[in-house]
Amino acid sequence: MIEIALYQPDIPQNTGTILRTAACLGTPVHIIEPAGFRWSIASFRRAGMDYIDHVKLVRHNCYDDFVEATAQQRIVLATTKTTKSYLDFEFQSGDIILFGRESAGVPKNVHDNHPKQVTIKMQANTRSLNLAVSAGMISAEALRQTTKIK
Repeated sequence: MIEIALYQPDIPQNTGTILRTAACLGTPVHIIEPAGFRWSIASFRRAGMDYIDHVKLVRHNCYDDFVEATAQQRIVLATTKTTKSYLDFEFQSGDIILFGRESAGVPKNVHDNHPKQVTIKMQANTRSLNLAVSAGMISAEALRQTTKIK
């Protein structure tokens, strides 16, 4: 199984959409606090709809707690600061794909702590895709590689 981790997410609508996607794909989600919004706000609930109640969600008080809790799993960082395409990466069952904040990615110490890194190659003069879109694309590829379709 593949898992998703969100490092201090900023935008409630993106987080809600990612949780909805994860519920549909059967992918657990880790939230590394602090989030940039309150969990009770309507825009978060609206984006996730009733799917939020069907996702395995683990909230970690901080990055160090996340690292400790997931020490036996491989973390793959999704970042714009690498040249390794997610399409050329060999995902393994149990991988956690870590996504940074919409506004700033992850800090240098977090980036440097995860040597397994992937990116979505894009056209010149473009910076990044929406976080929810990126999480869906990379998670789907990881699941394609690690799940036998019956």
